[in-house]
Amino acid sequence: MDGKNSQLQQRKDDALPRGTGNLCQWYVEQAENATIRDVEGNSWIDFAGGIAVLNTGHRHPRIVKAIVDQLDKFTHTAFQVTPYESYVALAERINSVVPIAGKAKTAFFSTGAEAVENAVKVARAATRRHGIITFGNAFHGRTFMTLAMTGKVAPYKRDFGPMPASVWHARYPNGVTGISVEDALASLQDIFTQDIAPQDVAAIVLEPVQGEGGFHIAPPEFLTHLRNLADEHGILLIADEVQTGFARTGKLFAMDHYDVKPDLITMAKSLAGGMPLSAVSGRAEVMDAPGPGGLGGTYAGNPLAIAAAHAVLDVIDEEQLCERSIRLGAQLVDFLSSARANCSAITDIRALGSMVAVEFSQAKTAQAIQQQAMAQGLLLLTCGPKGNVIRFLYPLTIPDAQFSKALDILSGVLNPYQDS
Repeated sequence: MDGKNSQLQQRKDDALPRGTGNLCQWYVEQAENATIRDVEGNSWIDFAGGIAVLNTGHRHPRIVKAIVDQLDKFTHTAFQVTPYESYVALAERINSVVPIAGKAKTAFFSTGAEAVENAVKVARAATRRHGIITFGNAFHGRTFMTLAMTGKVAPYKRDFGPMPASVWHARYPNGVTGISVEDALASLQDIFTQDIAPQDVAAIVLEPVQGEGGFHIAPPEFLTHLRNLADEHGILLIADEVQTGFARTGKLFAMDHYDVKPDLITMAKSLAGGMPLSAVSGRAEVMDAPGPGGLGGTYAGNPLAIAAAHAVLDVIDEEQLCERSIRLGAQLVDFLSSARANCSAITDIRALGSMVAVEFSQAKTAQAIQQQAMAQGLLLLTCGPKGNVIRFLYPLTIPDAQFSKALDILSGVLNPYQDS
């Protein structure tokens, strides 16, 4: 007789469209911090973190309590109908720490894609321009506007017809493929020459560390040039920090690593510790460009998610997760560097804090390692345009002993790929 996982998979295949694909063929029943258990009692160390949503781990007690306390008050009113103080207080907290020059303002939404879409709306309203420039291999979401901004066809754009207009893709610096800062900047000038005049561009949008694109880190000089270019032409610079925010890189925001300050920042994922919440923060005069009613959404800034986000900020501060991110990331990089010395299949290691990735020469190697690790109790994710990169998104709250156990599993999985 089939087990529970197999039965659920059959039900899933019958009830859901095939577009809702899954990595795992097992079904979660319970999760705690960095451990996931399935319906058959098996467990895994979670190095996926719900795709960077769980920097504070599964069901952190502080976050659970905040949600339960809010449940006793109210679960929904729609902020634009009946506002509540917790939303305002969270905006104040984020405004005080977000790396924006001058006075900042913040609006809340539900998903990362929704935040990016609203950042585009704000930029267009503020500049009265239409053009948006993003980068190759970027990922900004699955709605039509954010699909147009995403620099990868399969599986995201494929099958869905024409994308919204007025979006162009420049090249992103990439040491592995030999795209230099100069090459990337030249591609922007090509866009200005061949596609759209700079005075018609509302915003340049980039991930300071590309997520789905393979954890490529923007060189500081590239961001400096982008800031100067944007200022020269009156273009807004938007940092998409949906995946990089909230201590993942060793700072609250990845842009904190740079001297450059963007005009707008999008955030989501680990903002609310597993609850659906996103935000756009930006210079006050830019954020005020849309008129009343121009920003919002029925569930935008849901009170349960807002309560969770307050707790997330408390946990990051009290448990010093930025410092812990740096320490764990350095430990992982040391491990990967040692493995690379005897494994020619590893072609690159990239890291900023605990935003760590290892690239392999072939996608089949990365995917085999992912599957073998899962069989040994370690959940990993791949990424990159070729699918040949493994990214590590463990909770920053993971116990040291469990982190070491995960590295032991990874060591055993990598062993067959070592050079003889």
